[in-house]
Amino acid sequence: MSEDAPARAADELERLRRENTRLRRREHELSALFASARELAELRDSDAVLARLVQRAHEMMGADVTYLSEFDPASRELRVRETSGSVSAAFQQLRVPAGAGLASAIVETRAAQWVSRYADYASDRHERGIDDAVSAEGLVSILGVPMLTDDEVLGVLFVADRDEHVFTPEEIALLSALADHASIVLQTARTLRELRSSEDETRHALESLTEHLTERDRANTVHQELVHAVLAGGGFSPVAETLSSALDRTVAIVDAGGRLIAAAGLPLPEGMVELADATRAAIEESRASGHCVLVEGVPGVHAVAALTAGPQFFGTVLLGDGDFALGAVDRRTVERAAQVGALLALQQEAVAGAEHRTQSELVAELLDAVPERRGDVERRVRRLGIDPERLDALALFVVPGEHRAGAARTLAPSFDQRALVGEYRGFVVVCYDGDTVSPDLEQLRARVARAVQRPVLAVVPPRAAGALPAAAGQALRTARLLAALGADDLTARTEDYLPYSAILDADERALAAFLDGTIGAVRRYDESRGTDLLGTLRAFVRHNASPTRTARALNFHTNTILQRLERLDAVLGEGWRDDERLFRIGLATRLDELSEQLGGG
Repeated sequence: MSEDAPARAADELERLRRENTRLRRREHELSALFASARELAELRDSDAVLARLVQRAHEMMGADVTYLSEFDPASRELRVRETSGSVSAAFQQLRVPAGAGLASAIVETRAAQWVSRYADYASDRHERGIDDAVSAEGLVSILGVPMLTDDEVLGVLFVADRDEHVFTPEEIALLSALADHASIVLQTARTLRELRSSEDETRHALESLTEHLTERDRANTVHQELVHAVLAGGGFSPVAETLSSALDRTVAIVDAGGRLIAAAGLPLPEGMVELADATRAAIEESRASGHCVLVEGVPGVHAVAALTAGPQFFGTVLLGDGDFALGAVDRRTVERAAQVGALLALQQEAVAGAEHRTQSELVAELLDAVPERRGDVERRVRRLGIDPERLDALALFVVPGEHRAGAARTLAPSFDQRALVGEYRGFVVVCYDGDTVSPDLEQLRARVARAVQRPVLAVVPPRAAGALPAAAGQALRTARLLAALGADDLTARTEDYLPYSAILDADERALAAFLDGTIGAVRRYDESRGTDLLGTLRAFVRHNASPTRTARALNFHTNTILQRLERLDAVLGEGWRDDERLFRIGLATRLDELSEQLGGG
């Protein structure tokens, strides 16, 4: 045995002992890595897995502090997410801005970085917040390895000691292996988040699609029922009932004046009975846009849709509150129902217009009484179920031209299809059987006035069996006389005005000229001097031109009346008491009084 053999044997023994130690440490590290891998496969909570992984790295590396920072690709910040061995709250919440600190260098290089003395690290990487946090933990040496996927950095796993330490390649390799595990956790967590987000989006899309299909099916059902309602000729009630059933809420349809036409889903809320300003404003908006408009701040009224056809406005569909909000398809359904309502209104107007024209022609031919047309007229009247021989009563209504058709439609139902109602020479005339129909003409006049929202004058001649044309002529003259006198809001009987209408077939301008030319000078004299010569004149005419009877009637002395008559001589001119002029003056004073009584003077 050579002299150095013991020394070589000792060296070999020492080498084998270090190799054995290395292999034992490697075995321990591999066991820890396998254990970490099993935990990754078993745990579902990513936060718990990361916390466990950081803890295991802390134990395996034997470092003072181990921590994991997650990288935000949007802000390019690194935020400390998990720590082990840390004692500083500021360090546990540390955010490393882009370009600062050791962490940013690792992200930029995508490689492990370490320093044995952090204070000696490149000065351009220092940032005060980071330095304070590192100082608070008392860290001196730091090793960080990136957590990578194929094309991006997910974060950085760090170990740090509070003493100066030189990190070995084995330590760097071990921490890198653990960082790979952490990468898997972060990537899996990100994938799960994306899957959950995708699942949520899919679920929301499915819910929206389901809701849309439900609305579409509801709209199709409503459309079919509305078409059936129109074809069946049921009017507005089926439209309201169909909408109410489909949308599960109260529905009312009102006309252009806000009067109820049809309703379903009763009882009606107060907001549909008396339309609030907000509701009327929404109706105007719907008229302008043609769309269903939501109403805010009116209890019981959720939305409105106007019934329009071009510039014509027929009314509005009012929808109450329901258990669900009206979606876009539901609002289109309401608009479609409003269009159907407008078509119904147009259809009814067309039918009513045709019927009005037919009845107006019959009324005209009946009252004009052309002998050659009599047989044909009577046959046409009989086809309506009316016996022309029994038509012996007549009522005439003075209505502005644009409202005559509407007035006729208002009058017709009151006579239960047993009368002819139409226009005749600028008036609305009703010819009916006075034995079977006894209308309250004052109520009828008031109803027409409400319908057309204008004052209405009604003239009623006596019943005249077989003489309706004459009665109509008498009613026409009376109507023109009263209109000339300014009377437009009363029910008049022709007998009361017969003395005047028989001799005057006046229009307003002619009558005014007659009154002014006859007694206008007296009225102007009274107005300028504050006298009452016109009253004296009226009493003088009424008492057969007798000064004594006039004085008695006015409770004056006869001399006073004589003095006033002398003033009238001066105003009216000599000869005004002659027969012809006195007759005219008497007629004028009575018409003037009548005008005052009727409110037209």
